[in-house]
Amino acid sequence: MDQEKLDLLAGWVREAKHIVFFGGAGVSTESGIPDFRSVDGLYHQHYAWPPEEILSHHFFLNHPEEFYRFYREKMLCPDAKPNPAHEKLARWEERGKLTAVITQNIDGLHQKAGSRHVCELHGSVLRNHCMKCRKAYGLDYILKTEGVPRCSCGGMIKPDVVLYEEGLDNDTIEDALHEIVRADLLIVGGTSLTVYPAAGFLSYYRGNRLVLINRDPTPRDDMAQLIIRDPIGKVLAQMPDA
Repeated sequence: MDQEKLDLLAGWVREAKHIVFFGGAGVSTESGIPDFRSVDGLYHQHYAWPPEEILSHHFFLNHPEEFYRFYREKMLCPDAKPNPAHEKLARWEERGKLTAVITQNIDGLHQKAGSRHVCELHGSVLRNHCMKCRKAYGLDYILKTEGVPRCSCGGMIKPDVVLYEEGLDNDTIEDALHEIVRADLLIVGGTSLTVYPAAGFLSYYRGNRLVLINRDPTPRDDMAQLIIRDPIGKVLAQMPDA
């Protein structure tokens, strides 16, 4: 790791009053959850349909059995534990340094680590609802069922995750943009910044301390004042707690 860059980031963290973290799949890979676009990610594995199609709204409605077979096998990781990145962010929030975590992940690990203000842009596997009566179900219910999970009313249960062809929740978008606009330090980690509209959120940042922590280049590298090419967990583990 580049110690000079780590020292610079540590200094910015100490000076900051409103840190906002924006993260993607790379934040959870250190917890054993596979990402999507890396060489060994989900998009490079072979199924009868591409993952993008399986995880689409129309596929869920037309082929719910195949959707849930893939979903249970590849999208649910109930035994995953928070890693140093999740834990550091939770400590920053506890100490009043960090105002929000904005995540594209659906695994709930930020909350498991103790974070309270989490903007889940793409929803969460921990929440599910009946498409007929709207009754809520937790992850445990999905894990206990086989095939297509059904509500007590007979309706099909859908995960509260944003599938392809579905829009993001407006309240979550407004919350995330509000936090980005007022941030004095925006740390972006573990995301390729290729999924829109989420990737476009960086354009709302008004400060001059944008940090990108990602192992590969991103389309937004030219916006950053600091770029670190190391795993997000290893980087944040070396940052001060407050």
